[in-house]
Amino acid sequence: MTASLPHEVQTVFDRFVTTEYTTIDRRGQPITWPVTPYYRPGQDAIDVCTGIGYPKKADDAAANPRVALLFSDPTGCGLDDPPMVLVQGAAKVDDADLDANARRYERESVAKLPATKEQLPPGFLRRFFTWYFARIYVYVRPERVYVWPRSDVSAEPELHGTHMEEVRSGHSEEPDAGHADPAGGGEAWDERMDELGQRYPRAVLSFVAPDGFPFSVRLPVSVDRSAHRVRLDAEPVGAPVQAGLACLTAHDHAPEFAWQRNFQVRGELVRDERGWSLVPHRLVGGFELPPTSTIARYRGNLSKVMRFRRIAKREVARRA
Repeated sequence: MTASLPHEVQTVFDRFVTTEYTTIDRRGQPITWPVTPYYRPGQDAIDVCTGIGYPKKADDAAANPRVALLFSDPTGCGLDDPPMVLVQGAAKVDDADLDANARRYERESVAKLPATKEQLPPGFLRRFFTWYFARIYVYVRPERVYVWPRSDVSAEPELHGTHMEEVRSGHSEEPDAGHADPAGGGEAWDERMDELGQRYPRAVLSFVAPDGFPFSVRLPVSVDRSAHRVRLDAEPVGAPVQAGLACLTAHDHAPEFAWQRNFQVRGELVRDERGWSLVPHRLVGGFELPPTSTIARYRGNLSKVMRFRRIAKREVARRA
């Protein structure tokens, strides 16, 4: 369906450096990470990928192909005031030929982000980085596309989809599919949450909509330390917000992608007299390359790399 979308929407898919990719795990927990999208105007799907050492992004999509891609951070895309675009679609996982996928990834990633070429390890060391370069691709075929001109969540989004009754009404009319209810349990606070509202005045909220698809939107947020909650400082018009498991993801990167940072807070979306907020249950840090020295980056990621190598060895053996 992408060929029928407005040109500016296809340009967003093509030019954005990152997209916030959301899957739903077996517990019904939405999980959102920034990834690089690969797309050519008019093609059927928007492609993303993950390393064999951290395959959960693909495993969750294989188990539940209802996924979402949010294009909300225009850093480095070169577009003036682009819209925010949410894609809800069906995922297809491609792990049939990891070597071919690795070659494709090296070719496409350098073409899209030339500055990353300097960050690649020399060829004779690549065998130590199988966990990263052996790639699993996920092809996301759009079924419904929301567009917020000027990223204005206070305005009704434009809706493009395969169901004409939705396009006419401006709302999804899929039957309710159920979602994971609030799980309860203890609150968890991490000092990094204080970055929300400060370093990250806006973050990506993801939850499961009544039709079973993930729904994501970038909103202004603030920290309410006394209540141990992250407040949502805007309520998006047209978004089917409901109580339940949710994910709040913060990330940033250099325009040329020379560095990148990201983390997410998983918890429960609740509503009180002050509006919607997230009760945090767990903060999860991603694989980051912060704006520090190469040595500091290796030191900061060492434990993750060792874990990713163990997982990669297991995953490659399983596929063999």
